Amino acid sequence: MLIRIDPSSSMALNEQIAAGIRRSMIAGEVGPGDRLPPAKDLGRSLDVNMHTVLKAYGRLRDDGLVEMRRGRGVTVMDQPVARASLVEAARSLVEQATHAGYQPGEILELVEVQL
Repeated sequence: MLIRIDPSSSMALNEQIAAGIRRSMIAGEVGPGDRLPPAKDLGRSLDVNMHTVLKAYGRLRDDGLVEMRRGRGVTVMDQPVARASLVEAARSLVEQATHAGYQPGEILELVEVQL
């Protein structure tokens, strides 16, 4: 699993890390049951604080993509890769719409029109 971050990007570092892990899930580089590197190790390799990595892992947990257990580390959930792909697509939509000046309610309206 290769994660690249861009410190000069407007996207928060933890979001870049989470996005990199999502891409690895979509590409099949990590799958259900695989353990992600300890936050301390990944933080060291990316030259970021381990709390930044923990925040990224927390975001992935909130998305239902990983399970975090004390003493056992972070494990990829037994979820279809399609979920990771949909989460990434939704984040991309929100980011693009926000940059285009849409407000949250307007973004929801865009999605509802498609249903």
